[in-house]
Amino acid sequence: MPVPIDRSKFREVSHLELFAKQEVEGFIVGMHKSPFHGFSVEFAEHRQYNPGESTRHIDWKLFGRTDKLYTKKYEEETNLRCQIVIDTSSSMYYPEDFDLKGAEFNKIKFSVYAAAALTELLRRQRDAVGLSLFNTGLTIHRQPKTSLSHIRYLYDTLEELIDDTQERPAKETLSISALHEVAESTHRRSIIIIFSDMMDSSTSNLEEQFTALQHMRHNKHEVILFHVHDKKTEKDFEFENRPYTFVDMESGKEIKVQPNQVKDSYVKASHKFYDDLKMKCAQYSIDFIEADIRNGIAPILTQYLIKRRKMR
Repeated sequence: MPVPIDRSKFREVSHLELFAKQEVEGFIVGMHKSPFHGFSVEFAEHRQYNPGESTRHIDWKLFGRTDKLYTKKYEEETNLRCQIVIDTSSSMYYPEDFDLKGAEFNKIKFSVYAAAALTELLRRQRDAVGLSLFNTGLTIHRQPKTSLSHIRYLYDTLEELIDDTQERPAKETLSISALHEVAESTHRRSIIIIFSDMMDSSTSNLEEQFTALQHMRHNKHEVILFHVHDKKTEKDFEFENRPYTFVDMESGKEIKVQPNQVKDSYVKASHKFYDDLKMKCAQYSIDFIEADIRNGIAPILTQYLIKRRKMR
């Protein structure tokens, strides 16, 4: 059975807001800057009055000083569209020996709860939210909507990802085609939020993955990447010094090793991967959030949303 999402785990972030840092194209008046000028909310600039236009927005004070007619242009505010994208490949279910009903998180449960928290936050703002899931390809792609029936569908879909009775065949991460599809099918000037460990089976080179992310930026989307990982074991390789059998969750390959024999080379390679990932995100103007599952949902989301609000 799907494990119900415990909303108390992200109650701390419910009072926060997710602002668009760049202009967005929305569909009803809201709280985010639109690239289109209208006659609402915030003054932007003057433009010369054209005969035949309404005189309602003429700046008469400026006319008194210059003896010329100018109208006021305003920045329209609008609702944003947000597409939440979750990697559902087998590596996202690490750690595998994990009680999905418990208080701690593995990578997929962290992603589900963070996505649910953002969905609730966006719903309160009257912003539209959609959901995309991928592993070997794009498996679900629901366009952003605001209706309650749509939000309920998103919650049901997220809860199915943490079904504690479901048998899960090994699924590799083949993100490139899926991310290109998301980039192309998502409404322009949206926010795309990705939850992934970025462990793609199809390539050891980040360039191909970032070509897909660059496609999103080319289509005027704002991209946020939550790099979901277990820092203690996946990045720093902190295991007891005893024999282990490590299993690749996506390919099933096994290797028997004593951690201290490989720790130095592993840590060097893993830190290079993380550093390259962070550098690539900076290069392509993608917000990069290091989401260590051991730190919990609220601290990571709260820190990022507060930082984002200050940068707006």
